[in-house]
Amino acid sequence: MTRTTWRKVPGYAFLTVFSIFSLFPLYFMVVGATNTSTDVLASRLLPGANLVQNFQDLVAAADVASAMGYSALYAVSTTVLALLVCSIAGYGFEIYHSKGKDLLMAVLLLAMMIPFAATMIPLFRMFANFGMVNSAFAVILPAISTPFLILLFRQSSRSFPHEIIEAARLDGLRELEIFFRIYIPTMKSTFAAAAVITFMTAWNNFLWPRVILLDNKVQTMPMLISNLSAGYVTNYGVLMLAVLLASLPAMVVFLALQRSFAQGITGAIK
Repeated sequence: MTRTTWRKVPGYAFLTVFSIFSLFPLYFMVVGATNTSTDVLASRLLPGANLVQNFQDLVAAADVASAMGYSALYAVSTTVLALLVCSIAGYGFEIYHSKGKDLLMAVLLLAMMIPFAATMIPLFRMFANFGMVNSAFAVILPAISTPFLILLFRQSSRSFPHEIIEAARLDGLRELEIFFRIYIPTMKSTFAAAAVITFMTAWNNFLWPRVILLDNKVQTMPMLISNLSAGYVTNYGVLMLAVLLASLPAMVVFLALQRSFAQGITGAIK
């Protein structure tokens, strides 16, 4: 081995060790889904033969299909609306730049420092006054506009060539036509990065749906998992299987858009 190769060994060893630590919770979750509750509590690290029984117990204890369906409804709707609203806002902040918009953007960034727990009660009272408690709109609406996504699209829009916009205007395109026909196809990587972030956040959201959804018939997967662990006796094999099922959609979305996600984040940073 050359001297250059030997110099890389500590770095690769460091990355290998921390990769193992990072993947171990996922491995334990998958293995736990195949074991009994006793084996999970005993930290058994080998796969078992209890997967089918755990699935039968999970289906008997909770309506998994309904929870997965509602989680998908909330997450997909939130993602689509958030991409539309935040991309238009970020595009407007950068393309129609002014000092007033910079001040407004600064106010939005300050809003990121306010914890959600501080706004949760006013939000609940507002939706209660509109009669929207226990509805999908109450889950989706607070998440369709976030300062982080607006900032992400604004930073990415700085690399968008303004000459294309001027040329499109000379060709007679309206502003919305420029946005939908030119801007969106050009900024696909940014949209992919924003979609991954928004979908994973919406899919894993627990606190706000727990507060605003009073009926377990419209519960999400995080709420279902919380209910499984809230009894006097918890079947940890069933709980691990539920966590595994709840993790799969977010993992699939991230792996499918991984390359575009990296490009979108890099472009926003630049």
